[in-house]
Amino acid sequence: MKRVIALANQKGGVGKTTTAVNLAASLTATKRRVLLIDLDPQGNATMGCGIDKNAQSRTSCDVLLGDCTAVEALVAVEYGGFMMMPGNQDLTAAEVRLLTMAVGREFKLRNALAPVRNGFDVILIDCPPSLNMLTLNALVAADSVMVPMQCEYYALEGLTALMQTIEQIKESINPDLEIEGLLRTMFDPRNNLSNEVSAQLIQHFGDKVFRTIIPRNVRLAEAPSFGKPALFHDKESRGALAYLALAGEMIRRDELPGSEAPGGEAPGSEVPGSEVPGSEAPGSDVAGDEVIRHDGLPGAPV
Repeated sequence: MKRVIALANQKGGVGKTTTAVNLAASLTATKRRVLLIDLDPQGNATMGCGIDKNAQSRTSCDVLLGDCTAVEALVAVEYGGFMMMPGNQDLTAAEVRLLTMAVGREFKLRNALAPVRNGFDVILIDCPPSLNMLTLNALVAADSVMVPMQCEYYALEGLTALMQTIEQIKESINPDLEIEGLLRTMFDPRNNLSNEVSAQLIQHFGDKVFRTIIPRNVRLAEAPSFGKPALFHDKESRGALAYLALAGEMIRRDELPGSEAPGGEAPGSEVPGSEVPGSEAPGSDVAGDEVIRHDGLPGAPV
C-alpha cells in the first residue's frame, strides 16, 4: 500500500482536514507507516495533531521553496504515532513565490518527497480548499486523489470542476493520477437530500464511492480542540469507528482488487454498520473489521 494520496476539494468545510488527521491515525493503528502533510495555510491539520503551527522552525513552506529537505521538516505526532510535515500561514507566501517561478513550480513537492517516499506506506496530503498552486503541487505529487464531500447540491457542482481539473493534470503532467475514492462526510441519513445525492454519486461513480460513510459526530468535531485524532479522544465514538472502517476498506481494496462488493453487492453499496448511525458497538460489522480489532486500539499516547 505504498502511495501518496491527496485529499482535495475546492469547497471548504467538507471534512478534508478531519479526514486527513483521523485517517492517518486509523491507518497507523493498522501498523502502516504514515506521513501527513499539511499544505493548507490555515494549518488546521497541524493544530489538530497537537502541534503548534507557529512554533515550527521548518514547515511544508520551506520544503516547497527548497529551503530544507522533507526529512528536516518532519515532526512526530504524540497522539497517533505517525509523522507530520506541519503547515502554517507561511504557505500563502510560498504560493506567491511559486507563481513567480518560470519552470518546474508544479513539481516542487513531488521532487521533495522523492527521497522519503519509500520510508512510508501511505503519505496523505491535506490540500487547501481551492484549486491553487499548492493543490496543483499536491496533485502532481500524488498517486491518487481522495475527495471528501458532503451530500448536498453545491458539493455536486464543485465535484464537476474538480474532476475536470484532475483529468487535465492527468493528461498533461501526471498520467498516473487516479481517483482513490469519493468519501461521503458529515452524513445525516434523516436528510432526504443527502440520500438522493448519495444515490446519484453511486450511480455515476460506482465503486469509486467508498462504502464507508462518515456521520455527523460530536466527538469528531471536538477532538481537534484537544489536539488529537478522534481515535485518541474517544475510540468508541461513531466518528472514530467510521474512520477505522475507512482504513479497513482502503486496505482491503488494495490487497484484494475487485473485492469492494463481496457477495455480489452492487459496487458502492454501504457496508452494514459503516453508515455508523446506530452502530456504536465496538464489535459492529464495520468495513475492515477483519483487519482492525477495536479492543486492541491504543488508548494512550504512542
